[in-house]
Amino acid sequence: MAVDQSQLEAAVSAVWEPEIGLSLGDLGLVRSVRPRRRRVQLEVALPVAAWPGTEELAEAIHRAAASVAGVEEIELEFVVMTDEERAGLRHRLRVGMAGGVEQQAGDDGHGHDHGGHGHAPAAPMPAFLGPESKTRVIGVSSGKGGVGKSTVTVNLAIALAQAGHQVGLLDADVYGFSVPKMLGTDHDPIIIGDMVIPTAAHGVKCLSMGYFVPDDQPVIWRGPMLHKAIQQFLTDAYWGEPDFVLIDMPPGTGDVALTLAEVMPRAEIIVVTTPQAAAQRVAQRSAFAARRLKLSVRGVIENMSWFTGDDGKRYELFGAGGGATLAADLGIPMLGQVPLVNAVRQGGDEGRPVTAVDPDSETAIAFRDIAEKLAALGPARVYRRELSLR
Repeated sequence: MAVDQSQLEAAVSAVWEPEIGLSLGDLGLVRSVRPRRRRVQLEVALPVAAWPGTEELAEAIHRAAASVAGVEEIELEFVVMTDEERAGLRHRLRVGMAGGVEQQAGDDGHGHDHGGHGHAPAAPMPAFLGPESKTRVIGVSSGKGGVGKSTVTVNLAIALAQAGHQVGLLDADVYGFSVPKMLGTDHDPIIIGDMVIPTAAHGVKCLSMGYFVPDDQPVIWRGPMLHKAIQQFLTDAYWGEPDFVLIDMPPGTGDVALTLAEVMPRAEIIVVTTPQAAAQRVAQRSAFAARRLKLSVRGVIENMSWFTGDDGKRYELFGAGGGATLAADLGIPMLGQVPLVNAVRQGGDEGRPVTAVDPDSETAIAFRDIAEKLAALGPARVYRRELSLR
């Protein structure tokens, strides 16, 4: 029985490419499909030679082709796209981003021109920042360092992905980036011309300054450079339209919070604190700053709430009640408490997030509960407004 070429093309084109998050057909990566009786020859063009996950992709293509009636032998060849094909791929992806908000050069996003000559269109904002997008942008904030904010962000992102959501993670802590190491990604983002493909790990797409500078190299920038970097992470990257984008914010209430309010006015804020009263008071400032910037503060996560000893008893090493007090003072829900566990610290150091490698642990269960509560909250109501920081 001869192989039906249309069925074979449909099966191969439907294979999912996990790095970008679209099918091979949508991406235009299937260059040729040639059935020869029961033997088929497939040629798939990849954007760059060192494309990640080619072994897994080859297995998925083989499974898809083998599911077509009559296929007994499969020859698959990966080739590298030509410059013209890469330009076509970037165009396809940018068309997918075109539902985003386009700004004019010199426009601050509120209709005011702050300089620049002419009105050449700037890069389009991604679709997930548009007013009709289903994407929820969640800024994970704290008033001070050392409360485990990045650990919470990484594990919460993975817990949301495990629950079936499409998740992006932007490390906006440009000066103190730590997410790439914690997430345990095995490759850097891929550059296709002027477009960046975020790195994928554990079902989470991630971008961070840590992918572009060595670990021991400090980033010494003034606020405008910081603002531009975060904008570029958004406009020059293909994020698709995920269900959630988590933003790992730096400690405090400075430039990144201002950028978040301007570039992502639909963003919601979660505040991370520890049980200590002193930490709770500092975290409260972060929440008040977000509200002053007209960002919706949605919930509190208390980290390092207790340590469970070998005797099964919980020891509250950092006191108790800080998270609940903060939530009550702000009039928002307490999303959950995360225990103090050595495996969390070790997993962050080794790039093995506890939510991914030990999903039945006490900590992973806590993050799953928090993810469920966050999803159940639904998106915040957004009010149109001008920022006034006088």
